[in-house]
Amino acid sequence: MMYHAESFAKHGFSTYIVGYAGSTPTPSLLELPLVRFLYLPPPPPLPLPFLISGPLKVAQQAVGVLYALLARVPHTPEYLLVQNPPSIPTLALVALVASLRGTKVIIDWHNLGYSILALRLGSAHPLIRIAKQFEKTFGRTAYAHLFVTRAMRDHLVKEWDLRGITAVLHDRPPAHFRRASPVETHRLFLALAPSLPTPFLPPSSAPYSTPFTTVAPESPGAELPLPSPRADRPALVVSSTSWTPDEDFSVLLSALGKYERAARAPGARLPKVLCVVTGRGPQREMYMGRVGRMQRGEEGSDGAWRWVRCVSLWLEAEDYPVLLGSADVGVSLHASSSALDLPMKVVDMFGCGLPVCALDFACLPELVEHGRNGLVFRTDDELSEHLQTLLRGFPAPSPALSALQGFLRGEHPQGTADEQAWGSWDENWNAVVRRLVMH
Repeated sequence: MMYHAESFAKHGFSTYIVGYAGSTPTPSLLELPLVRFLYLPPPPPLPLPFLISGPLKVAQQAVGVLYALLARVPHTPEYLLVQNPPSIPTLALVALVASLRGTKVIIDWHNLGYSILALRLGSAHPLIRIAKQFEKTFGRTAYAHLFVTRAMRDHLVKEWDLRGITAVLHDRPPAHFRRASPVETHRLFLALAPSLPTPFLPPSSAPYSTPFTTVAPESPGAELPLPSPRADRPALVVSSTSWTPDEDFSVLLSALGKYERAARAPGARLPKVLCVVTGRGPQREMYMGRVGRMQRGEEGSDGAWRWVRCVSLWLEAEDYPVLLGSADVGVSLHASSSALDLPMKVVDMFGCGLPVCALDFACLPELVEHGRNGLVFRTDDELSEHLQTLLRGFPAPSPALSALQGFLRGEHPQGTADEQAWGSWDENWNAVVRRLVMH
């Protein structure tokens, strides 16, 4: 949504972002004079069962959103862009505002809200049928519909009889998502040093070295030396997760345990691995507690881990692409509650030239092509094998890792369908959304 807002503002629209305060918005968005932020009051903590706290939270959200859209936005907006999910009460509220103010609603369909609710309540729960009907009723008559996959567009147009303009807008990262330079990597890991597992990593001495980079001693008369990658650095594996039931983190944990056992074998030629998991969510504490027990050898029969460490970090918006651009392999555990969406985290990783191991589901081939820009897995065994294949001989790139990196750098035949399909966020937005909103 921040990328959408930035694109609208770049095309001369006074743009208001309505949402909860939290992490810092992207610096490029903060620099645009046409962008304003309207923060909603946070929902109060309610230690009540979901069937009671849920409706109360919805009522509070409805008041906050309506006040923002009807009173705090000073002019009648021409367009009101809403991402779905969340569906309840947002879709009904924007439909009401559109009818009162003559605004055109654009829905960015990233997933189906009722399918996410079903993860919590079960698909047979009566509220799921209500939520599905709500989403269908208030979502079908928008001015325009944007879809993250072709499969989602085809499914909703057929099953829900959507009205209005329909278009597929595959997620793409903005231009600042790219491979990080050694200087950027050095600065990032100097800042992250207090959060890293020091005894496991190569010794470092700030500001001259980090576990991944080092600055060569300055010679008399030489130019100021720049950081370079360390030959004894561990492999950096990154996974981004929302710590929710639709991303089973235990798959990655089990795969890392099997990598640990494989790395101990004589002649394995496997490097140490630092796995950094970013994001916040309800299951974080549970899984990170299990990580600690496994690493200390308290869970499982193989003793303490010597080759793998897993840490959870929260990064600001400007640091996240630097981490991805510094990493060697990305991992996506997104399973999709609807089987109709795609993981934005993989898009971000591709923008940073980072090969991805992605959990397989129905729509994934629209984004990840096995053996070309990433590797697809279904089990923890397959994920562990992929990590070993990609990292064997590290820091020298294995043939498999080199091939994936080359494809993401654009080293494939010019003019192919692959090359034409992958563009920047601005290119995709201008080709799809600009023609819907500019007259």
